[in-house]
Amino acid sequence: MGAQGTRAVDAARRAGIPHAVHEYARDPRNLRPDGRGYALEAVAALGVDAGRLFKTIVVDVDGRLGLAVVPADAEVDLKAAADAFGGRRASIAPPADAERATGYVLGGISPLGTRRVLPTVLDASAAGHPTIHVSAGRRDLEIELAAEDLLALTRGIVAPIARRG
Repeated sequence: MGAQGTRAVDAARRAGIPHAVHEYARDPRNLRPDGRGYALEAVAALGVDAGRLFKTIVVDVDGRLGLAVVPADAEVDLKAAADAFGGRRASIAPPADAERATGYVLGGISPLGTRRVLPTVLDASAAGHPTIHVSAGRRDLEIELAAEDLLALTRGIVAPIARRG
């Protein structure tokens, strides 16, 4: 593995994708079992706009898992996600299922280098930024790359799947 030691960073490096890795100091008091709050902690620590830093949510669409990648300050619109994945109903996957399928822990789930290849949908708002940040496979590590490169590496699609407030 690379210097940062994650499958996500190695996937970008092996593909020759231009990227930058950003490490930040985590607050150990932010150990939430549901994974919520990690993306906003990264936003604050890195000084990145919350619309440019994306979190990866594992969703269950009609019994099949997929990755919904949405801005840190948004939630997954489950109806829109179901539509984007070609299904009828979507829900947030149970934490144990998410960790088992991706090989990452909550708060560090990356769309890159997952244990199993999962269908990926990136929120359409990513197109408005030259680069975006996603987890690099650890709770204190982000990888910055172009949205087009993320889509190429994950064979993902773009759809409006985020809901704010």
